[in-house]
Amino acid sequence: MTPIEFPQASAAPTADLAGGSRFAVRIRRRYASEMALLEAGLPDTQSITRLYATLSTAGHDVAAALRIARQLVIERLLSLDCAGQATVAAVTGCMTALAEFALNLADEQARRQLEDLHGAPLGPAGESARIWVLGMGKLGARELNVSSDIDLIYVYDHDGQTQGRTDGRGHISNQEFFAKYVKAMYALVGEATEHGFVFRVDLALRPNGNSGPAALSLGALEEYFQVQGREWERFAWLKSRVVAPINALSSGPVLEIRRLVTPFVFRRYLDYKVFESLRVLHAQIRSHAAKRSAGRPERANDVKLSRGGIREIEFIVQLLQVVRGGQFPELRTRPTQSGLQRLAQAGLIPQAVADGLAGAYDFLRRVEHRIQYLDDQQTHVLPTQDDDLSWISQTMGFTDAGPFLRQLNAHREFVAQEFDVLLGGSPVPCNGSACQAAALEKPEFDSLLEAMPAELKQRVQIWRDHPRVLALSDSSREGLVKLLARTLQWLKAGRITEMAAVRLADWVEPLLRRESYLALLLERPLVHERMLRMLGAARWPARYLLTHPGVVDELAGNQLFEERFNAVDFERDLARRRVALQKSAEDGDEALLNLLRRAHHAEVFRTLARDIEGKLGVEEVADDLSALAESVLKLTTQWAWERLKNRHRETPQIAVIAYGKLGGKELGYGSDLDIVFVYDDADERAAEIYAALVRKLVNWLTVKTAEGDLYEIDMALRPNGNSGLLVSSFETFERYQQQRGSNTAWAWEHQAMTRARCILGNPGLRARFDAVRNSVLAAPREIAGLTTEIRDMRERVRAAQRLREGQFDFKHSPGGMVDVEFAIQLLVLSEAARHPTLTPNIGNIALLHEAESCGLVPVPMGTLAANAYRALRRAQHLARLDETPGVAPADQFSSERQSILALWHHLFA
Repeated sequence: MTPIEFPQASAAPTADLAGGSRFAVRIRRRYASEMALLEAGLPDTQSITRLYATLSTAGHDVAAALRIARQLVIERLLSLDCAGQATVAAVTGCMTALAEFALNLADEQARRQLEDLHGAPLGPAGESARIWVLGMGKLGARELNVSSDIDLIYVYDHDGQTQGRTDGRGHISNQEFFAKYVKAMYALVGEATEHGFVFRVDLALRPNGNSGPAALSLGALEEYFQVQGREWERFAWLKSRVVAPINALSSGPVLEIRRLVTPFVFRRYLDYKVFESLRVLHAQIRSHAAKRSAGRPERANDVKLSRGGIREIEFIVQLLQVVRGGQFPELRTRPTQSGLQRLAQAGLIPQAVADGLAGAYDFLRRVEHRIQYLDDQQTHVLPTQDDDLSWISQTMGFTDAGPFLRQLNAHREFVAQEFDVLLGGSPVPCNGSACQAAALEKPEFDSLLEAMPAELKQRVQIWRDHPRVLALSDSSREGLVKLLARTLQWLKAGRITEMAAVRLADWVEPLLRRESYLALLLERPLVHERMLRMLGAARWPARYLLTHPGVVDELAGNQLFEERFNAVDFERDLARRRVALQKSAEDGDEALLNLLRRAHHAEVFRTLARDIEGKLGVEEVADDLSALAESVLKLTTQWAWERLKNRHRETPQIAVIAYGKLGGKELGYGSDLDIVFVYDDADERAAEIYAALVRKLVNWLTVKTAEGDLYEIDMALRPNGNSGLLVSSFETFERYQQQRGSNTAWAWEHQAMTRARCILGNPGLRARFDAVRNSVLAAPREIAGLTTEIRDMRERVRAAQRLREGQFDFKHSPGGMVDVEFAIQLLVLSEAARHPTLTPNIGNIALLHEAESCGLVPVPMGTLAANAYRALRRAQHLARLDETPGVAPADQFSSERQSILALWHHLFA
């Protein structure tokens, strides 16, 4: 949906509007003498600390000083906000700072009181036991509103017993001690006194809710996550963080809590199961809101919980974070506004939608604050009294309620439509207090089988008693039947082939334990259909999807078929993800390897999808795959160098030379990389250091991790082949190629040089390589001897192949692609000195056109051979996609063969 252009408020609010708040009037009357104690300007942690100290000095006890400070801070925020001098972020940040200050002060007081009675709590080895206060929800995200409750969870590290008092009494278990601690914290922060409260405290989000212990151990928390943790709780824990005690925020146990929480919230695989969980949770919230407003229609105008409210914006952000955050750590942020921008940067929502939701969020939060400013009540419902509504409108910058309500409704309608689009329609209906998933129109499994064609039926009927199917939850088995029904419907309509349906069954079966993939296809019919088209097109895409199932989500992208690989975007995105890993202390070698592999597999799959849909030609596919390989080599070299223990400079002076398909920008799916490494570094340890780098680099590229591998590496073209050094100095490489000294390159190595490119290295190294390559290609040669040598090499290559009689091998048969490649090598090595335009590595087809322009082959021989080569490349590409031999009956491609043989005989006769 295109974001609505919202009108601007008609007037800036003025400073005297704060008096329209009954809460402000009450505070100004009751605490008139204390008002001046709060320093001018926006309150922060320091000014709150000084205010509390002054109140304490004046004779107020801890509880009273905290409560009076809270009233004064909110009055100040109210005045600044209504005067247009405080942003939403400033208000929520100040309220969060107030909560953190109060909780840390209460922690000190509660601990001191209890240790005086029972001694310090100790672990089993006599070590000190500690407890931490976790802020959830808006407190965890530093987004507290001005009359918010605070959702807390208390976690301690060790079970055991307290030390007791000096008189030997007072021993209690740690669990009892920390239960008393929780009560003491509530008394200091949550209880209402003559001065009100500091914050309402809610412990309902703790494991097992109100029936669970007030405080639980790390071990109990870990067990709960593994055994009982529910899907909706992942949304709650997403925003969790330790807020007290402040001196423990960077301690080991705090990191241990994060270690437990992260895999619970963010699963390793794309997790579309949460869509249904969120539907149920959202329906429960809607049901609760409907009950509260029953008979009181004014309560339906809730800016938080009603349709298009704050909660729906939060759900949009949290849902996409939970689905993707396991693979993309840069999405793991607590605040809603930063989450929206990160989702846009990751391409998960359009930037315009993110901006529209951000604007709506800001507007709705400002309205929420004004509703609460009226009476300091935890409510989100617009008032019905004309005076109150008029006051809110004016403090929002409107002259009256009409324009204000129109803009409010426009924001909410935009949010609601985006929310419904994300969840795939209207929320799930509720039946009484229990919300059930929407009823599915599902045929029985047996009737589905009867309607299937034979091969598909044979493949699927074994699922009736299959252990993986029996192990599924009821909802997932129901989803599997629905998926089969939808597939069969498309098959009967002719939208997919039977082979596509069979391959889908082959793909689904081994993944049934990961129910999130089943949920993905159910949630995204577009992904389901695109995937079926890919599965039906060829064998290689089906095998790739089975090897790397996570890439299937790439099919959801709206711009998938309009885009092509962009190296700058790819490298920037990976750099951003690596920074996110570093911030989360998850940037070990294995994490980096998996990050590279996921990104590489996704890009290969995107190219594959565009290829199968006919959006790319074979040359464009090769260009994109070659560019992807270069980016991967660049990043892997950079990251491996940074991890090298004995590196001696910031930037390695190394070059990567590409040969073969990568050198000629003709890389295919699954192609090896023919590369050679050279360095230009005068350091006496250079040979040792760069050898270590190349070993690490090759290992990073080839080792199999949980996410698979990247490339197979062939370095046989380095000086002296497989018996040579892994990496050579540039001087050694130069002497070897230019036939200087006793150790020199063979003629076939000069043939390979025709397709060589320097794909990584500083400008100086690239220029030096180009100079060496040009001198090799333009070196004087005896033409007859060169022709014989290349012809003999061609015969040896052909003799190594088993060519069946009556078949034409696209690559190796006479008139095949290899004939073109050897012919071009002869042209370049024999004529580059006289025709420098043959020197650049511009690809075989372009070089044929250039040779024709130079008069080295007659017109239109070069053009016909180029067209034939292109046609054979396309045929070979399609054969490899379907994993069939690259051959055809001998009577096919006859014109292409004749065009290539004519070129061959012209040059080699």
